[in-house]
Amino acid sequence: RVALLTGCVQKEISPQINEATIRILNRHGVEVVVPKKIRCCGSLAHHLGKNDEAHQDFINNINIWYDEYLKGNLDAILSNTSGCGTTLKDYGHIFNNDKDLKKKAKKISELTKDITEYLDENLKLNIKQDDEKKYKIAYHSACSMQHGQKVHSQPKELIAKTGNEVLEIPEGHLCCGSAGTYNILHQKMAKSLLQNKVKNIEKISPDFISTGNIGCITQISTGTRIPIIHTIELLDWFTGGPKPYKLKNL
Repeated sequence: RVALLTGCVQKEISPQINEATIRILNRHGVEVVVPKKIRCCGSLAHHLGKNDEAHQDFINNINIWYDEYLKGNLDAILSNTSGCGTTLKDYGHIFNNDKDLKKKAKKISELTKDITEYLDENLKLNIKQDDEKKYKIAYHSACSMQHGQKVHSQPKELIAKTGNEVLEIPEGHLCCGSAGTYNILHQKMAKSLLQNKVKNIEKISPDFISTGNIGCITQISTGTRIPIIHTIELLDWFTGGPKPYKLKNL
């Protein structure tokens, strides 16, 4: 049994990502719960230096998830928004000197996994390969994934298992310019980073782009006509789910 953290922005602008996540987990025998009292993970307030607001969200979430863990109802906390996942994995560090919350926060961070990390480590996906059509897929490794969580190879390996070609984006270690609130507060630099990212993606001529963060999806989609979807939408599709609507013309 796993708890799914649905990113506050993501569930409003791209609810199909959460739907794909729940479908693929249920299809492979995993029960998914989304606790109603869980708030925002606190990332955006944390980025903006609103520490009191962020810590209210942190503490609320830690207590609710820890209670579920003590009941034996929680094997993992899964994030399909890598910026949120990075923050959850940092809860233990944030409360390291808090005698009341230290133990709880550490356990929540230990339970947290990116959805691709969990799929790679815990499930054998029932891939349904399409022999008639193969796609060239550019994988964009979000900064919060590859640098924050050190989750980089797992998504690419999962995509490769679908029988499609995974393309490496030149200078893939560089940011696309989204970076939480960065694209709002530092628009000139964010635009420059976006242009560089799009140039490098278009160099390799993919059929579409896959990534694990809603911020990157939103940012990159403003700079190119190449479709971009969440990696979990791709994996859901190739394990029996619907074809993502953004790829309807492919």
